[in-house]
Amino acid sequence: MSSLSQSVETTKLDTLAQELAAIQQTSSKRIALLGSRHVPITHQHLIEMMSYALVLSGNQLITSGATGTNSAAIKGAMRADPNLLTVILPQSLEKQPRESQEQLQQVMHLVENPENDSLSLGEASALCNAEIISRCQQLICFCFHDSHTLLQTCEEAEAQRKVVTLFYFD
Repeated sequence: MSSLSQSVETTKLDTLAQELAAIQQTSSKRIALLGSRHVPITHQHLIEMMSYALVLSGNQLITSGATGTNSAAIKGAMRADPNLLTVILPQSLEKQPRESQEQLQQVMHLVENPENDSLSLGEASALCNAEIISRCQQLICFCFHDSHTLLQTCEEAEAQRKVVTLFYFD
């Protein structure tokens, strides 16, 4: 029983040490910013300002191409430094909503996944989010309590020992 307690305590200490190191890190990071498509306009402005500040501080921003949170993140990053933005799409550009395509065509580092065009958007998004998580050091996520795909992505990121910051809209 004591070895189990020690294991849990060691895990807690490892997690705490990792979080402290991330807070103290002053060099640039690869930060993934993901979130719901259904975001009030005032929240979109806040997300845009956050991504602008993150990129202006020299961080690389990775996101996907959906409307809402991701679109706001793209807008802010493009204003700060388009070269520090990478957008990974769950499917090909042609499969993205029309309102997103014009913005996405301006992105310098755009990764399409046409091999996922035959999948449902939910399945393709889960694969896309996994790729985004594999490329980042930290995840910032904006979602609702019933955003299953996003919450699963956060759990996967935590399992990979990434620093995860989760904001709920509800």
